Amino acid sequence: MQFSDLPLDHRILKFLRNKSLDTATEIQAQAIPHALLGKDLIASSKTGSGKTFAFLIPALHRVFKNKALSHRDPRVLLLAPTRELAKQVFLQLRAMLDGTALNATLILGGENFNDQIKALKRNPQFIVGTAGRVADHVKGKSLFLNGLELLVLDEADRMLDLGFADELKMIDRAADHRKRQTLMFSATMDNTELHYLTQRLLKAPQRISIGAANAEHQDISQAFYLADHIEHKEQLLMALLKQQSQQQIIVFTATRADSERLSQILNGQGYQSVGLSGELSQSQRSNIMNEFTRGHHQILVTTDIASRGLDLLNVSLVINFDLPKHSDEYVHRVGRTGRAGNQGHAISFVGPKDWQSFVAIRSFLLQQIEFSAIEGLEAKFKGLRTKKVVTAANKAVKKKTKATDKRNAAPAKRVDTTKGIDIGDMPMLRKKTPPKE
Repeated sequence: MQFSDLPLDHRILKFLRNKSLDTATEIQAQAIPHALLGKDLIASSKTGSGKTFAFLIPALHRVFKNKALSHRDPRVLLLAPTRELAKQVFLQLRAMLDGTALNATLILGGENFNDQIKALKRNPQFIVGTAGRVADHVKGKSLFLNGLELLVLDEADRMLDLGFADELKMIDRAADHRKRQTLMFSATMDNTELHYLTQRLLKAPQRISIGAANAEHQDISQAFYLADHIEHKEQLLMALLKQQSQQQIIVFTATRADSERLSQILNGQGYQSVGLSGELSQSQRSNIMNEFTRGHHQILVTTDIASRGLDLLNVSLVINFDLPKHSDEYVHRVGRTGRAGNQGHAISFVGPKDWQSFVAIRSFLLQQIEFSAIEGLEAKFKGLRTKKVVTAANKAVKKKTKATDKRNAAPAKRVDTTKGIDIGDMPMLRKKTPPKE
């Protein structure tokens, strides 16, 4: 579908033409027409699918075309789970508002509350923010939502994961549910708490699902390497970086300490690296991300704080130094590359401490995985039997002892958990070897 096929305000079409955006992505083609009709919507799509424009375009069209319900209250409230994602949405929105009489305000936790009150008194038509800080302003009566026309929840599942259910309910109560349209975007719809929130916030919503969250991303090749310990991971990291001719790289770690330590090691090896973690202040994090976006750093070493929402077109490689605890977070991590039709690569290290996460990720992806290896850096670690496998084995043994003497019972067969099918070759790697039987 072409954007010109949609009945959009001419100012929106002009902006899209200036950005050389002619064809809508699948989520945009399905979500925008329903949103333009004023229907509530719950939609899921994989990362990098263009969902930000899927809600910004109908939000602007509504404000351009319809008369405001209130001249005091904001017309559109856009909520995001993290400060980084909220800021990304705000920057996109501000670019679309350039040259119009409309204005927007960014409301984030960790920033000056009184300055935000002053900004809200200027009666912005759009507010972008995080649920916690927006709820604080509602509670403090510095923000009123009676006249709110459109509520957008971006990555609603993530907001619930972060514990913002009560804040979302407070925001819902503050707004007029009968007059308000609500658009909810989520990586998955298979969430009990999300189901209850949907019933509360949305009215007969149109449901759209574009690809499963666990579907293989065709623009991203993936590879997994077994590792014995943290020092072995560092050796693998250095060896792989020497083989790369990448634009920018993101390395994900489990802890803030590892982010800082690895960044220092990489700088010592001559790479332009910077570390990012939730322990930094909001201004420090914003400065780091702005510098990385402008290409001042080649490698960003970070915790999951940068795994969602950031649209970094020059990131061609993601390395999971540590695997995430949650399977869907793996999808968001690797989704930082392969964006806007560009080819991306993802490499993951799997050590003994990562094994349970790996098994969960493999199950979530519904893919069998063959491990890659670098000559001279092969791991002695070959994987562990999972709890599920051990439990099944124990049950098999117990069942057999009912019919025969326990001493004569045959041991349960060991399952090889590493054998499988390759899910994507990495053309820049010199050698791949299958796991040893």
